[in-house]
Amino acid sequence: MESKVITYPGVDVTVKYDLKRCIHAAECVKGAPHVFDINKKPWVDPDQGEFNELIEVIHQCPTGALTYVRHDGGAEEPTPSSNTVDVVEDGPVYLRGDITILSSDGELISKETRVALCRCGASQNKPLCDGNHSKAKFADSGAIREVKMKPIEDAEVTSLTIKLAGNGPLLLEGPVTVNSADGEISAGGSKAALCRCGASSNKPFCDGTHKAIGFEA
Repeated sequence: MESKVITYPGVDVTVKYDLKRCIHAAECVKGAPHVFDINKKPWVDPDQGEFNELIEVIHQCPTGALTYVRHDGGAEEPTPSSNTVDVVEDGPVYLRGDITILSSDGELISKETRVALCRCGASQNKPLCDGNHSKAKFADSGAIREVKMKPIEDAEVTSLTIKLAGNGPLLLEGPVTVNSADGEISAGGSKAALCRCGASSNKPFCDGTHKAIGFEA
């Protein structure tokens, strides 16, 4: 999982931008165009925005490409109180919450509050989405069809662990709600396997097709 972080220091806050995570969701440009202006160099100027407005806009970045460091010693970005997976039409899954990502052998890859994970199989920076779903012409409505999730059994567990199955799906364990792209259907539970090869007939859930197509990751 690659990263390329560029920093933009301001008087009150330093904005960090991970180029490898950005898939141009454009929440920053829409939310604070006076701070995030792609027609200027540098394109980020933290001093052009009011402090609270700026950090709230950064919180809207679904990939975690934008983060910040406060200079006043105040609290950093809060961890969401619940874990969610939002399926994006023809795109990745956006996750928010108290998230731990593990490799197939159980080693820690990263801790996250916001992240976009590939579900088309074409990303060159797996498990992160890198925008290659567009080049690969990945097409999926983001609907939830047959729900395959185990019910929540341990109410004391609040964090979500995501383990990357070798050449297979994203294995989710912990309380989580999966939302369809149109927002009409939500499925909750504590265990699920999400497709990341792009070929499941029951997207966003895995149906084992990765084995038949020889998916490697």
